[in-house]
Amino acid sequence: MKAWSFVAPNEPLHWVSLPDPEPGPGEVVVDVKAAGFCRFDLDVMDGGPTYQMLSGPPPIVLGHEIAGVISALGPDVTGCAIGDRVGMFALDVENCAGFSRDGGLAQKTIGQVGLLVPIPAGVTFAQAALATDAGMTAHHAVKTVGEVGPGTRVGVIGLGGLGAIGARMAVLLGAEVHAAEINIAIHDQLSELGIVNIVADADDFAGLDLDVVIDFAGFEKTTAAAIMAVRPGGLVVQVGIGRSAAILPTDVLVMRQVRLIGSIGGDFDDVAGTFALIAAGGLDPRIEHIEFDEVPDGIDRLRRGAVNGRLVAHIAD
Repeated sequence: MKAWSFVAPNEPLHWVSLPDPEPGPGEVVVDVKAAGFCRFDLDVMDGGPTYQMLSGPPPIVLGHEIAGVISALGPDVTGCAIGDRVGMFALDVENCAGFSRDGGLAQKTIGQVGLLVPIPAGVTFAQAALATDAGMTAHHAVKTVGEVGPGTRVGVIGLGGLGAIGARMAVLLGAEVHAAEINIAIHDQLSELGIVNIVADADDFAGLDLDVVIDFAGFEKTTAAAIMAVRPGGLVVQVGIGRSAAILPTDVLVMRQVRLIGSIGGDFDDVAGTFALIAAGGLDPRIEHIEFDEVPDGIDRLRRGAVNGRLVAHIAD
């Protein structure tokens, strides 16, 4: 099979031929149809902090946002069948395609049965690939951790690929959503999400007394701005880690009994929940599509910040 192999930091991916994978107990072979590529992958390639999350030294096939069709079953596998359309997710990097084993930037990969989610009708492979990471993470922050529902007054900070998905999810869950996005050039296109109002600076949330603020940015002052924006007893969900530290208004945090909690990743229910929102027609994340042989160009565009939404490679029909 053909694949893009990561061989060393600060080197381009190598176009290689690899043996077709063989499934073991509890495993299936997935013919990859679409694979997402995100900044975690980029950080691995650049030798950044995420590079240390790899289970061993390269070479390894990157790509942890995967959707495809089961083409072979390992011994004693039950609960799925050849021909099933599935998305693959990970609970942690210790058992994650693209980190602990070869991932989705290949024609085939190994999927563990417990980490497969059936793709419902009405969801494309590209949408499903995105849902296994960006969708899962946003759903976990908004619904599972943030407990957003009908009537919740929500603030969302950072409307990049992940934040825009989270904001739209909150709208679909019946919330009143306010948003802060520093890039005013994309404010007009974000109006389609159903957000009540969009500001450029999260400090403008102050005084809104929101029930929940979800910070998808994490750039120094944004967490502080989130704390200032929630009502007494309100909740701040921290997702973004644009910076490794922030100075917080501890007086407000304590006196108003604000809850601050971090959120990362998700689980089966978060992927399935994202699939359901897409299948119902309300959630249509912005995707930039590239072909399998255009992966290096896509990486370059991602590095330059020239991707509007999430980048997904079409691997096969």
